[in-house]
Amino acid sequence: MNENQMNRMHTGKGFIAALDQSGGSTPKALLQYGVLERNYSNDEEMFDLVHEMRKRIIKSPAFTSEYILGAILFENTMYRTIDGQYTADYLWKQKNIVPFLKVDKGLTELEDGVQLMKPITDLNELLKKAAEKNIFGTKMRSVIREANSHGIKKVVDQQFEIGKQIAKFGLVPIIEPEVDIYSADKEESEKLLKLEISKQLSNLDQKTKVMLKLSIPIQDNFYSDLMDDPHVVRIVALSGGYSQAEANKKLACNHGLIASFSRALSQGLTAQQTEEEFNAMLSNSIKKIYEASIK
Repeated sequence: MNENQMNRMHTGKGFIAALDQSGGSTPKALLQYGVLERNYSNDEEMFDLVHEMRKRIIKSPAFTSEYILGAILFENTMYRTIDGQYTADYLWKQKNIVPFLKVDKGLTELEDGVQLMKPITDLNELLKKAAEKNIFGTKMRSVIREANSHGIKKVVDQQFEIGKQIAKFGLVPIIEPEVDIYSADKEESEKLLKLEISKQLSNLDQKTKVMLKLSIPIQDNFYSDLMDDPHVVRIVALSGGYSQAEANKKLACNHGLIASFSRALSQGLTAQQTEEEFNAMLSNSIKKIYEASIK
């Protein structure tokens, strides 16, 4: 584990950029960017295009460690290069931004009010490759749709079981049990979720460190006590479908909670923009998300 990266993630000012759209969500991300499906004919061409989009964001002068602490990458991106360096190395060596890797393989069907993660095949091999590529940590997502105590326990148990496996490779897992922002009983789900997370944290080995990626809570500062747990490096928030303005407004009401936005970060960016237009739009978004993250 890189101690400089750990210190930066634990105490630095800024937020995490989520650039980890996977196979299922890539067409939507490209469409938002102004690239239609007719512009590519297979997965290889699609991933080439999305890498160009991510590379454009990462290389932008607006994408700087003054505002951004880390960036989450899709597995395909980890094997690709930027200016002759693997993406993770470029992020850290050229930008001083900590690299993370999305490791989950998507969600199961809804059961007990939740969607668990699908089995992560060959996880150990992937974690070995991530360590070799100088990745600092990982991210994996589950979704909670209803305030079902049994389902929420299953989500958290699965997240922490795999998280402990990840930690054995010297990587810091981002535990992401997302509560659907449109859930009718979101606040009750958050109470059940916090209880299960607290139980899991109390049972961790003293040396094991994790991060949490959570939906912005109904009750302001609801997760503040979890931030003080010695196992928790940082708690970050997903935008979850909120617009950038709405996500920033809600985030700013939660002291110590920082952003890890995807769609809210890339909102307004298009392939058709000039470099000047693109960089100006990205800079504006980054500064607004940063301000909401340091409140």
